[in-house]
Amino acid sequence: MAWKTLDQMDLDGKRVLTRVDINVPVENGRVTDATRIERIVPTVKDILSKGGMPILLAHFGRPKGEVVPEMSLEPLVPALEDAFGTRVVFAADCRGSAAAAAVGALQPGEVLLLENTRFHPGEEKNDAGLAKEMAALGDVYCNDAFSAAHRAHASTEALARELPACAGRLMEAELSALEKALGDPERPVCAVVGGAKVSTKLDLLSNLVERVDTLVIGGGMANTFLAAQGLDVGKSLCEHDMAETAREIAKKAADTGCEILLPRDVVVARKFEAGAEHEIVKAEDCPSDAMILDAGPDSVAHVQDVLDRSRTLIWNGPLGAFEIAPFDAATNAAAAHAAELSKAGKIVSVAGGGDTVAALNKAGAADHFTYVSTAGGAFLEWMEGKTLPGVAALG
Repeated sequence: MAWKTLDQMDLDGKRVLTRVDINVPVENGRVTDATRIERIVPTVKDILSKGGMPILLAHFGRPKGEVVPEMSLEPLVPALEDAFGTRVVFAADCRGSAAAAAVGALQPGEVLLLENTRFHPGEEKNDAGLAKEMAALGDVYCNDAFSAAHRAHASTEALARELPACAGRLMEAELSALEKALGDPERPVCAVVGGAKVSTKLDLLSNLVERVDTLVIGGGMANTFLAAQGLDVGKSLCEHDMAETAREIAKKAADTGCEILLPRDVVVARKFEAGAEHEIVKAEDCPSDAMILDAGPDSVAHVQDVLDRSRTLIWNGPLGAFEIAPFDAATNAAAAHAAELSKAGKIVSVAGGGDTVAALNKAGAADHFTYVSTAGGAFLEWMEGKTLPGVAALG
């Protein structure tokens, strides 16, 4: 990989502009989930230990280039101080005299938090002028916000070209995990892709069938593939207008030697509600008045068998309607099996995407996966084979 890490930078006495993702939920002025803050702690502490002065750049919400007081980063200061164990100073802007004065007054061991970068219209326009103004505040640029790396914004792309640049510890971990999963993986490679719609994951599926040995398709997406094969999926969530696309992906998989796994048996119900009356039928036997809401036990056993033979696993999306029991059974069972294999060192497992993180946490499996990305859009675009501007700018 072309990018540098903190280990390759001289930070002693340097002002380190550090792009982070601290877009955390806040209620009544208090942070209610500090997960994203906790994940940047290693980078901030590392900069401090190397004699650097961390100056945090971040966005918050969608103020659309205007100053929106409710989207100020200032309320995050107490949570940041708790996480870092040191004083955090706040500056009311991310450029100009207020920011420069705060940088000039920064003491060793302190951290400076600059105001929401999206208060300036130039941020989302990747404005070179704004990037130069921010660059004047620092000596080194460190990007630790992989989750924002798919956006070419002033603080993620243009700024990286103005100063010596490197990846922070979270960015480094994310890129290393993705490289192991798709860049140079140990084979065989299995990908589990679930979710509601094929249309939202076309690029992902097209890229994966060229890169993996087995592709497990679950959720509503599986219904579309089953329908494309001529099966009746009853009243299931299904994109019937995507049938031809599904057949094209299946053909591409056949041409590249990628095996696609669809449910062999399914859990069907007439109502989508907790504890709904349900039954297990073969995939081809879905009643016309029922909905497919999960993969069945035979399908799960098949997935587990594939996992046993795989050395690398990429996971994005649930196998069924995991939010409601009993339609979470397939996701829970397959995830637990993957977690056990990961824990035993038999497989490298990388997972990401909003529903994926929620599903793995619900299954109690997330802690044992090799790496779980919280990056959402950036994770998906990497998996789709796209160049991420914020990563490319570090090279």
